[in-house]
Amino acid sequence: MTVEYATLGLVGVLTPQANTTVEPEFAMLWPAGIAMLNARLTSPKDTIVARLLDYLRDLPGSAAQFANAPIDAIAFACTGASYYAGVEEEDALVARMEDKLGIPVITAATAVRDAFHAVGAERIGLVSPYPDDLTDAATGYWRARGFDVVDVSRGAMQDGAFHPIYAMSAAGAAAALAALPAGRAQAVAMLGTGMPTLGAILGQPFVGEAPVTSCMHALAWRCVRAVTKQPADGESLMEWVRGGDWGKRYRERMGA
Repeated sequence: MTVEYATLGLVGVLTPQANTTVEPEFAMLWPAGIAMLNARLTSPKDTIVARLLDYLRDLPGSAAQFANAPIDAIAFACTGASYYAGVEEEDALVARMEDKLGIPVITAATAVRDAFHAVGAERIGLVSPYPDDLTDAATGYWRARGFDVVDVSRGAMQDGAFHPIYAMSAAGAAAALAALPAGRAQAVAMLGTGMPTLGAILGQPFVGEAPVTSCMHALAWRCVRAVTKQPADGESLMEWVRGGDWGKRYRERMGA
């Protein structure tokens, strides 16, 4: 069945409850023919760790919000949950969901993993918007995925704002990216679906020769390749890194 505004594919997006970045960045990243439905990941827990784990472990319940909408893939737009749950739990849950629903279930973290694999990267650099404990969990996650984390640059969180990560500025993200040294990593990922990263990627698509992606950037790329049944290869990723398609929408949206 073809949906009027989703002739190439309809993605069901699951977004953390206070995240203000996912929908705007996806709106600029999706190419013509791709559309999304959005639902919120919610948790009443008091701590960020407990909330993040709720988001992942209640993924089946959250996905049920889409009811019988003809979605072609599910995008889990949260990386912190993957870092705290770990590789084994994440992979097992994704496998169960895909078996139940019969469509790709793509987490932001596995999308970044696929981006690294697409360009053959083993040594990676990370730009983290997180506090120390979550940055440590992220670094451990990527090592568990088999990557050598050679550099980590930290963005300045906005303490005192409604959310220290979601309130980060694009300029702050770009500065953290610019602080990474060139020549060590084979690919770079800007972490977190709440940190605004598209302007930073357009401004600096490479650190030395290492292509730069982000959790949102990679998640959009991976979903598009999945719903259009095309390989998630290095050539397609490099087109996204250079921003030839989505960059035009970003500049229009931002008045740049």
